[in-house]
Amino acid sequence: MGETDSGDGATAGGDKAEARNATASSNARTSSGSEADATAGIRVIAVADAPWSDVQTVFGTRGDASTCWCQWFKLTNAQMDEAGAAGCQSALREQSQHGAGPGLVAYLDDEPVGWVAVEPRSAYPRLHRTRIVIDGSAEPKDAADVWSVTCFVVRVGFRRRGVASALLDAAVAHAKAGGARVLEGYPIDTSERKASSSDLYHGALVQFEKAGFGVVSRPSAGRAVVSRIL
Repeated sequence: MGETDSGDGATAGGDKAEARNATASSNARTSSGSEADATAGIRVIAVADAPWSDVQTVFGTRGDASTCWCQWFKLTNAQMDEAGAAGCQSALREQSQHGAGPGLVAYLDDEPVGWVAVEPRSAYPRLHRTRIVIDGSAEPKDAADVWSVTCFVVRVGFRRRGVASALLDAAVAHAKAGGARVLEGYPIDTSERKASSSDLYHGALVQFEKAGFGVVSRPSAGRAVVSRIL
């Protein structure tokens, strides 16, 4: 699917405000080895609160993000083919009008720069048909309180600036506010496998580990299932 290479570019009760206004910051090393606040100036909000034009800017007009619109884990191959890029975009827009929506949007100095998909795992039917989850998850298939992070998109020109880390931190807060017990991810281990930008829509293992996730299993070479108890 490769949604990172974008070219151009249900919450609960009193916790709803927290979930819809998730923000995050974390420390990262600069090339000189010193600590810097890599997420300074990054704001993360629920897609339901973002102008649709900002979402369109993040997903861009080229690359996998602009054709998938985070429907890969929701639709069958036949449904994806029938919908096409326009249909997938319409589907995401419709999904974004319910509750907090299916993900979060990141802003850097008020410029929309990134996206993360985070929802209850039950919202992703394709996940339950993948060997990564079938072989790798320690959670019951029908567990309603297990959420998943399935996709990152960061615009060209804004990568390596802490956007994905800010999105993941916000996804943790968002899932917890929504009632999740466990948040899962399915990242690439870049120390074992050279990953193209089109692979990294899953996220990088090191990124999840820095956010407090632990490795549950390694169901295939260069892939991991990770989780964080919330």
